[in-house]
Amino acid sequence: MTSSEAGFGVYVHWPFCKAKCPYCDFNSHVRHAPVDAMGFARSLAAELSWLAARTPARTVSSIFFGGGTPSLMPPAAVAHVLDAIASLWPVAADVETTLEANPTSIEASNFRGYRAAGVNRVSVGVQALDDADLKALGRQHSAAEALEAFRLAARIFPRVSFDMIYARPGQTLAAWRGELSRALSEQHGHMSLYQLTIEPGTAYFDLHARGALHVPGEDSATDLYDLTQQLTAKAGLAAYEVSNHAASGQESRHNLLYWRYGEYVGSGPGAHSRLVDGVNRRALVAEKHPETWAKLVAEKGTGVTDEAIVPPMEQASEYLLMGLRISQGIDLARHAALAGKAIDPDKIEALSALGLVAGDGKRLSATLAGRRVLNALIAELAV
Repeated sequence: MTSSEAGFGVYVHWPFCKAKCPYCDFNSHVRHAPVDAMGFARSLAAELSWLAARTPARTVSSIFFGGGTPSLMPPAAVAHVLDAIASLWPVAADVETTLEANPTSIEASNFRGYRAAGVNRVSVGVQALDDADLKALGRQHSAAEALEAFRLAARIFPRVSFDMIYARPGQTLAAWRGELSRALSEQHGHMSLYQLTIEPGTAYFDLHARGALHVPGEDSATDLYDLTQQLTAKAGLAAYEVSNHAASGQESRHNLLYWRYGEYVGSGPGAHSRLVDGVNRRALVAEKHPETWAKLVAEKGTGVTDEAIVPPMEQASEYLLMGLRISQGIDLARHAALAGKAIDPDKIEALSALGLVAGDGKRLSATLAGRRVLNALIAELAV
């Protein structure tokens, strides 16, 4: 699959949160004074106009509102951004429009407004079904509130994702089995199940460094991962990506666009874009600080502060990194065209003998065992 065949996506970043979760290293910001939501939406629309001028003759196949906490956006702000997108590019009749949502009752009250604005998929950040763990994760909702919000979302939106974090501090295999089983009884065709990682710059990183936070060790984390694969597979949710599970046809099209190394624009503080410009692929990155970003947009039409051509060899590395995350793997000919040479067949044969990769000579994918050691696998295959 080529970049153009993967589709063309639009990512919209809403950087504001009620509180900063201790595990989060995303570009998110807490503002104690009210945010001018419509003013910020107009800035997003203005930057999208700048990006549209760089990407003519594209048809939008997916739109994703991420954050931060996009469910803090008033529905009118979401509608303003979606109207701008529709005025700037042709939009596919079956476009997937996703919004990440926190399941607090106040934010869930916006669901019908988002649906009216054009959102047709919501990714609900349940994160845990244990109230003590939710509090430790810095979440603003209870387990009961999360389930109520998810059920409401499933009634309003055609497609929904039930999102959780596992390998949390003190979590046992038995506890996760019970929690995931409960979640599987509630899901509607898609689950994003992320293993907790301790990222630099987060409160959890500092606590972990001081020995004040204990997370499952490598062996326990592997057991939790294996249990996740077993229970989701039994429920009919295939692991189409390392952390994502779906019934057939329920996969996240926008995220697949990333993993298939397609083309996308990103608007908002800290947003990234990957644009195909003739034979070149360009990487664009925007200013992270929200107010500084908005000031740049007002001055020059965009908050982009860095732009570079991605060399073919780097593209090959990115394609390998992204493509081996998904069950369909990579197109070996596409990778070879970017890298200037094919992956050493002896490496593929050796890794296949170990049960870490599978392929038919045209495509190469990581097996379940390979996904457990994906970083090492990618390093071994890099040419």
